[in-house]
Amino acid sequence: MPLSTSFLRVSAVASLLLALPAVSAHAEETFVVSNWGYSNEFYEPFIFEPFEKAHDVRIVVETGGAPERLNKARIRGGVDVILLTDKFSQIGINQGAFEKIDSSKLSNFDELYDAAKNPQGEYGPAYTFGRYGIVYDKTRTDTPVTSWCDLWRDDFAGAIAMPAFNTTGGPLTVMMAGKCVGSDAFDDPDTAFAKMAELKPNIVKTFSSGSELTNLLSTGEAFIGLAQDYAFPAIQAANPNIGWAELSEGDFRMMNTYNIPKNAKHKDLALAFIDFSISMQAQKDAAIELVSGSGPVNKTVELTPEQASQLVYGEKAVLSMQPTPYDKLLDVNDDWERRWNDVFGR
Repeated sequence: MPLSTSFLRVSAVASLLLALPAVSAHAEETFVVSNWGYSNEFYEPFIFEPFEKAHDVRIVVETGGAPERLNKARIRGGVDVILLTDKFSQIGINQGAFEKIDSSKLSNFDELYDAAKNPQGEYGPAYTFGRYGIVYDKTRTDTPVTSWCDLWRDDFAGAIAMPAFNTTGGPLTVMMAGKCVGSDAFDDPDTAFAKMAELKPNIVKTFSSGSELTNLLSTGEAFIGLAQDYAFPAIQAANPNIGWAELSEGDFRMMNTYNIPKNAKHKDLALAFIDFSISMQAQKDAAIELVSGSGPVNKTVELTPEQASQLVYGEKAVLSMQPTPYDKLLDVNDDWERRWNDVFGR
């Protein structure tokens, strides 16, 4: 009987780990990974089990939302490596929660795209790329969407599903509103929010989750949405006419990151875990198994067109995206949220 491709990839992962220097804990100590809790059907066979065998440790996974997990790791401790979106890793950096990482101790570091190496200074690397941009039903307009500024088109009245401010996308839309009038929203928020007020007639409803956006687009209540790519497969399954807009300014680059808490017990093992997770084989496996939102950060990964179809993949795609400046966005968050509520209500 032919072996499954998943089995063969797990075997390749095991071989890779055997080739890496072993960093052993004592007497099968516990190594704690803080993660969201979903996608364990990938992490268990492809990451956790091979790493446990190679380093004689037992991995325990702490799960939950990002704010809760970050606070636990920072205040209570007991976490060796934490997986967060770039927004929450920036919050942790601002709080002084993480160790700086010596990239010379990561054998796979040089294989990463530059954007993934030090996205937030001398802290953890990214381990996935995602995107935030505009999706729309291409049968509902004769003129393609080619710019963020197209959101203000008169023919899109009552057509747009807009993310709430407290989502990833809310503040990014404010940034683009400023750019559409030749202004910098950080330097001149008055102009940016005046432009946001002009968008109100085009907004049919705001949403706070990917499932809400999927529902709005599948029912036709909205035919334009601002979306992250993790939500796109469900959106397209509900309405196959929906596709990504090719934006002249580019989508925004989203990243998930690894970091090591300052109070971690097994810091050398944490470095080994990160190093393995950004290796070519682990990155390829994640891209194939997890699909959308899991674009590989290792530039040596090779995927077929079918495997790459839902991913941020390849140098051209990576370089075409705008960086997401969470350090600046967090500084203005309270002021912008107040201004947003003045425009759109609470």
